[in-house]
Parts: sequence; structure tokens; C-alpha cells
Amino acid sequence: MNQSNAHVPYALAIVAGAVLWAVGSAVTDRREAWDAGSYWTIFYPAAIAICGFLGYVFPERPWRWCIALFTAQFVTMAVLSGEIGNLAPLGLVMFGILSLPAIGVAKVTSGVSRKRDA
Repeated sequence: MNQSNAHVPYALAIVAGAVLWAVGSAVTDRREAWDAGSYWTIFYPAAIAICGFLGYVFPERPWRWCIALFTAQFVTMAVLSGEIGNLAPLGLVMFGILSLPAIGVAKVTSGVSRKRDA
């Protein structure tokens, strides 16, 4: 991927992260999407799948797309709540932890993509 196209996977990851969080919050009527069981059964697995897809399509340093997606969820959480509370650092750490399985999946799909192209 050349540098001029590097914005595409970032944009896809950021939009996906924001939409997943916003829809998850709206559908469950929860202030924070992860307070609902459907976040863990629908929205979080979808985030991991999207990271896997991005890792496959854009295999160079695929961890970046995961960090962008989960950072977008954090920012969306703060925007929707209208504040960054005193638990924000803990929330940011939690999103970092949540990104780890997604990074693993993105690395695997990146490897599959590279093998396919070899």
C-alpha cells in the first residue's frame, strides 16, 4: 500500500469503531455500549471481525487499524456522554486490552493475505 492510500484503512477503522459504539449504545439504551450484553455478543465480535478484514485487505502493520477502531470507540464514548470523567484513563486502558484479540486476528489475516500474494 502506498502512502497516499494509507488514509483509507484508517478512515474505515475510525468510522467502524464510532458506528459500532454509537449503534451499540443507541440499540441497548445504555450510556456506555459495553454495559449491555449485546456489546459482548454482537458489537465487540463485529469490531474484531472488521479488524480481521482490514488486516487481510491492508496487511502492512495491521495492528494500526485495531488501535484506530478502538480509539474511535473511546472518543465516541466521550462525545456521546458529553464528558471525559475521572474513569477515562481506566476506560482507555480497557479499550487497549480489548484491542489485543483484534490485533491478533488482524495479524493472522495479514499473514494469510501475504501468503496468498506470494
